[in-house]
Amino acid sequence: MLTPDRLLQAYAMGIFPMADSRDDPDLHWVEPRMRGIIPLDNFHISRSLRRSLLRADYEVRVNHDFIGTVRACAAREETWISHRIEDLYLGLHALGHAHSCEVWRDGDLIGGTYGVTLGAAFFGESMFSRKTDASKIALAWLVHRLNAGGFRLFDTQFLTPHLASLGGIAIPARRYQKLLAAALEDEAIFEPEGYCPTAARIVHMQSRTHTS
Repeated sequence: MLTPDRLLQAYAMGIFPMADSRDDPDLHWVEPRMRGIIPLDNFHISRSLRRSLLRADYEVRVNHDFIGTVRACAAREETWISHRIEDLYLGLHALGHAHSCEVWRDGDLIGGTYGVTLGAAFFGESMFSRKTDASKIALAWLVHRLNAGGFRLFDTQFLTPHLASLGGIAIPARRYQKLLAAALEDEAIFEPEGYCPTAARIVHMQSRTHTS
């Protein structure tokens, strides 16, 4: 039986689960030949994203609605987040190993991302956006938080054009395994004591401005 603890063991090996649909009772294990990561010292903030960040017409919350974030990520025509996988993430969240970074506006959840933490590694699972730049805002705040908490690896599993525009790269599995092993030997904190970021700090600390 697959439990949250066994799922953490899989992440430590560099593999993760996916399903073929929301209602698929089965899952399969994935280990990409080329692994997507976002280097934590090279997150790109474009001019348009900078404007969205500084507009500050939103609120960023952490773990306020974890299940809502997961379900919003799964709410698409084709999804790998089955109900079974959702339950496993809820188990990891209860253990303190899964977290969401959410963007809210006028009381509505408009974007966000979630992932799994283990050692000093953050395994990004999925993201969603209901308003322009909402998922990018969530990622910008997330990367700042990971840096503040001492994380060493931000695994995105695959590299998409969306992630590449934010500084994501693809690396060979062998190199990824070395980075993972180093991150697992260290410790990091997702909610560091006294951490109180602002949009201005997000832009100042992470901006690698390029024309969008």
